[in-house]
Amino acid sequence: MIVQIPKDSDFSIHNLPYGIFSIGNGPKKIGVAIGDHLIDFSACVENGIFSNVPLQVVNTGVLNDFIALGKKITNEVRSKLKELILDNNSWLKTYPELILKQSEVEMHLPVHIGDYTDFYSSLEHATNVGVMFRDPEKALLPNWRHIPVGYHGRSSSIVISGTEIHRPCGQTLPKDSDIPIYGESKRLDFELETAFIIGKESKLGHPVKTNEALDYIFGMVLFNDWSARDIQKWEYVPLGPFLGKNFASHISAWVVPIEALEIFQVEGPKQDPQVLPYLQFEGNKNYDIQLEVAIKPENCEEKIVSRSNFKFMYWNMEQQLAHHTVNGCNIKVGDLMGSGTISGKEESSYGSMLELSWAGSKTIAMADGTERKFLNDYDTVIMRGHGEKDGVRVGFGEVIGKILPALKNE
Repeated sequence: MIVQIPKDSDFSIHNLPYGIFSIGNGPKKIGVAIGDHLIDFSACVENGIFSNVPLQVVNTGVLNDFIALGKKITNEVRSKLKELILDNNSWLKTYPELILKQSEVEMHLPVHIGDYTDFYSSLEHATNVGVMFRDPEKALLPNWRHIPVGYHGRSSSIVISGTEIHRPCGQTLPKDSDIPIYGESKRLDFELETAFIIGKESKLGHPVKTNEALDYIFGMVLFNDWSARDIQKWEYVPLGPFLGKNFASHISAWVVPIEALEIFQVEGPKQDPQVLPYLQFEGNKNYDIQLEVAIKPENCEEKIVSRSNFKFMYWNMEQQLAHHTVNGCNIKVGDLMGSGTISGKEESSYGSMLELSWAGSKTIAMADGTERKFLNDYDTVIMRGHGEKDGVRVGFGEVIGKILPALKNE
């Protein structure tokens, strides 16, 4: 093997995810992660190794044009790269400068995200929120078990892992008052999510069926969809999330091809009542992906606060995409679809501080002895995810975000 891969690496030979990197002030290029290294795929194309990939699509600074070539080509690229890596005498051996350490490059947003939709697809999360803020006997709204609920978010504030963000400000309603105030959010929260990236355009007016959905899904990333709970609580009726959600979301750097995750497909929760025909599907469409969230206070060790799993989701990605397009809404390459907060049945698997602290009624201890109900300034949130089965490990790396103090508009 050309590259030595650590045993517990997320980026095994079975993965080979795509990302965008640069060295110093150099151009943004396509890389493929392998172990602690990456292969400069753009340079491979420049050297004529992948004749089926036009040179112009690997020098745009994003993956969109490359993805748009279609899965026949992108899957062929992964297969050929796998052969080159496994062959100790391959062409790559004569060009060691094309194999770089990930620690020595800067990663960038992998795709240009034209549109972003966030779903609300965890039964446990939706139930927990309903119990906290509504009648516990009617925790779920009447439509929840019939449609994959979602909303259109803001793509401009989606940032790459490692980007620092400021605590948001906005209107909140103080307890026992009918008059809102302006100020910084006191209930800043993370949301543990994954997201899938569209790899094929659909036509306006033409729905995507569940049995076609995987043709349109290129790959997945980890996704931290930050939430200002106090701002959101005041504004979300009647039209849903706005300033409480659109200030920032983080995605991981590497896009894991959906084909690399096939081995982790499992049966999802039983859906009751039966869904309408356009949402019905065949086979196992959930994915056994282990997830965790850690909080690292400033100058302190991290503390894992949640361990969850993507397999818990009530609505799967095929259903989400089918519902998104059933009215004729078209999708484009690079569009991003968030899973919604991923929570399990156990308290330790809840995917947000809102649930872990039960709306602030409990505290979570940190490694330095301090406690959290929600997130403090200078906290860093780290999310990780991987699948592992029959000796095959495929992971996403990390998505990291640090909170800086608010920039107030006095």
